[in-house]
Amino acid sequence: MATPNFVILYVDSPEASGAFYAKLLGRQPVESSQTFVLFVLDGGFKLGLWSRHTVEPAASAAGGGAEIVLALETPGQVDATHADWAGRGIGMAQAPTDMDFGRTFVALDPDGHRLRIYCLDEAVVSS
Repeated sequence: MATPNFVILYVDSPEASGAFYAKLLGRQPVESSQTFVLFVLDGGFKLGLWSRHTVEPAASAAGGGAEIVLALETPGQVDATHADWAGRGIGMAQAPTDMDFGRTFVALDPDGHRLRIYCLDEAVVSS
C-alpha cells in the first residue's frame, strides 16, 4: 500500500491561507494560484490548500474536523511556540496544557483547521 505523503485542506481563500502558512512554516509555496496553493515540507510531505468553492467533487467539510499535528522536542518549545503564535495573532482553541500524552496546545488557521503542537511526555515515550 502507498504511504500518505500529501494533505489537502479546503479553504475559503487559498491566497490568504497560503500567506498564513508561509509565515507559520517559514517557507514559500512551490505552487500558488487563486484556487490552489502547495507547500513541500521537510521529508517531501506536501500541504495543499484548495478553494472549497472550486474543489471537485464538491466538499461539504469545514475546518475543525481533524488536526494537523506538529511535534516538538521539549515542553518549553511548546510554550515558546504558543507565545510566538499568540503574539502573531493566531487564534487559539486550547492554551498550553499537560495531557496524558504530554504538553500541548491547539491553534486555528483562518478557516478553523486545528493545528496541534505537542511534546510527548518522557513516561509515554519510555512505555
